Amino acid sequence: MIKKILISQPKPTSERSPYYDLAKDYNVELVFRPFIKVEGLTSKEFRQQKISILNYTAIVFTSRHAIDNFFNIANEMRLMIPEDMKYFCVTETISLYIQKYTQYRKRKVFFGTTGKFADLVPHMVRHKNEKYLIPLSDVHDDSVKNILDSKKLNHTECVMYRTVSNDFTEEEKATFDYDMCVFFSPSGITAFKNTFGDTKNDDVHVATFGPTTAKAAHDAGLKVAIEAPSKEYPSMTGALKHYLENNKK
Repeated sequence: MIKKILISQPKPTSERSPYYDLAKDYNVELVFRPFIKVEGLTSKEFRQQKISILNYTAIVFTSRHAIDNFFNIANEMRLMIPEDMKYFCVTETISLYIQKYTQYRKRKVFFGTTGKFADLVPHMVRHKNEKYLIPLSDVHDDSVKNILDSKKLNHTECVMYRTVSNDFTEEEKATFDYDMCVFFSPSGITAFKNTFGDTKNDDVHVATFGPTTAKAAHDAGLKVAIEAPSKEYPSMTGALKHYLENNKK
């Protein structure tokens, strides 16, 4: 019986989060505790990549972390970002976050509708003369590079932040009593294994989001009970609801 679930993400800021509905409807305790955290590179570390931000005419943001660390590094380096800089974001929500750091006119900000990078590319193709800079995490693959290469766009990827383990305290390790853990990245799986080794492989049911996370969990020998997204359950909360419903029966 699933009674206590660890969600490896920060606690939702909205009380209307579907996670809270799950807790109420199925009488489960949800604990939000990230296994990883994001650290920005210092300007000194960034300079080692020999990239000059002001050589670019457009910035591509795939997350809020990318925005935070781009503007933090620009501030550390005392750079004045030109007013005519263009910003391309995978979602409108991410694009609105730019206003935390600078005012912008709508015509200089472009965004996709689904959150998938491929759906942002047509906007970039319409501005094929731009020089694109794409801030990324130290953990990334070549999917973005390959898509932009195929469109013959002028682009450069750079690392501006890294993911590191958010280590468990000795007390947390001693009182670990979760029936299920929910992971959203391979880094979370790695952090879990680094903390507990093989001691929890058979005790804890695991839910994963994304194919690379699922593969990491299987490779680590964990008991994978849920793999989302799927055609039937595109969200983690939807997949969890289905699983808890069956578990209750």
